[in-house]
Amino acid sequence: MEYSVSANSVSKNDANLNIKQSNIAFGTTEKTANELPNPAELFLSSFAACILKNVERFSSLLHFDYDKAEIKVRATRLEKPPRIDDIRYELTIFSKDEKLRIELLKKNVEKFGTIFNTVQKACSISGSIVKKEDYV
Repeated sequence: MEYSVSANSVSKNDANLNIKQSNIAFGTTEKTANELPNPAELFLSSFAACILKNVERFSSLLHFDYDKAEIKVRATRLEKPPRIDDIRYELTIFSKDEKLRIELLKKNVEKFGTIFNTVQKACSISGSIVKKEDYV
């Protein structure tokens, strides 16, 4: 399996990612630093998307239902050399299903996630999964 994206930027302006039918603007200038995602935030978004995709995948394989999943991801950036050193996540699964086994889901999400496994080779990752029965 192979993946492909394209991106473009114009001098002194921001940039765009083109992925399938989606266009995602991202910041490359100071003027939009507080408005558009930067490359590090896009990187963490990919990590979060990987986990959420695997929640959906494993809901079928592990035979549980859920209403919603939310993830918060934080990272620590080192200066020299500039790199992400530590990633922490908290995944919340909103489900009333008693068949949802949190530890088994966590094990599978962390073992079979393409982005998760790639990132884990470069930095430390720690996380937790919390089950809540109701969401607003």
